[in-house]
Amino acid sequence: MPMQPLRTRVRHGRIVLDEPTDLPDGTELEVVLADDGDDLDDEDRAALHRELDLAMDDVDAGRVVGEDEVRAMLRALR
Repeated sequence: MPMQPLRTRVRHGRIVLDEPTDLPDGTELEVVLADDGDDLDDEDRAALHRELDLAMDDVDAGRVVGEDEVRAMLRALR
């Protein structure tokens, strides 16, 4: 079972874990900055959701192509 991400904060230049952990002493961790999401404004987000809804309509109606066909189409674009 994969380990859940640990939430931390920086206080006085030190990384401080916000929750208890049972990791053994000396465990090495990789720290990455939390993703703040994307740069979409409300209009762009609404447009994205409209396009996703249209794509799901295509899937529901069976208007899809398989991986091999997509690969062939991409190769033809070279």
